[in-house]
Amino acid sequence: MTSPRWLDDDQQRAWRAYLRMQAELTARLSRQLQAESALSLADYEVLVQLAEAPDGRLRPFELQRGLQWEQSRLSHHLGRMRRRGLIDREECPQDARGAYVTFTATGRAAIEAAAPAHVDTVRRLVFDQLDPDEVRTLERIASRVVDRLEAERRLP
Repeated sequence: MTSPRWLDDDQQRAWRAYLRMQAELTARLSRQLQAESALSLADYEVLVQLAEAPDGRLRPFELQRGLQWEQSRLSHHLGRMRRRGLIDREECPQDARGAYVTFTATGRAAIEAAAPAHVDTVRRLVFDQLDPDEVRTLERIASRVVDRLEAERRLP
């Protein structure tokens, strides 16, 4: 058994700063959405996935992949959103057992109303502090980490 490769001091500080930033941003964005639109951050994430999908509809497994949620979390959350009238279920003609998750008029109106204030909050909290080189660096770092995660997920 090999000994752990501990983080050095710089890595430890960077990791802790990232964790704190992620937690603070998630909490702040959640509070902003709830206060201004009565949507949770999870509601918003589902609605964004649908807004970016062709025809505003996705199969549940596509939502699960895009959100990186466990199936049970997705099922429960979609049920809550459906009861609130934000989404609906549409039968899939190509697969009798399958279905699509779709916007309702209420869901589309909710994302359209929430998006401007949400984007303004993201801009204010994140991007207004960064110069263009830092924005590109952030994108490169995030992309490299995501690429690594996706590569490891594909391993047997």
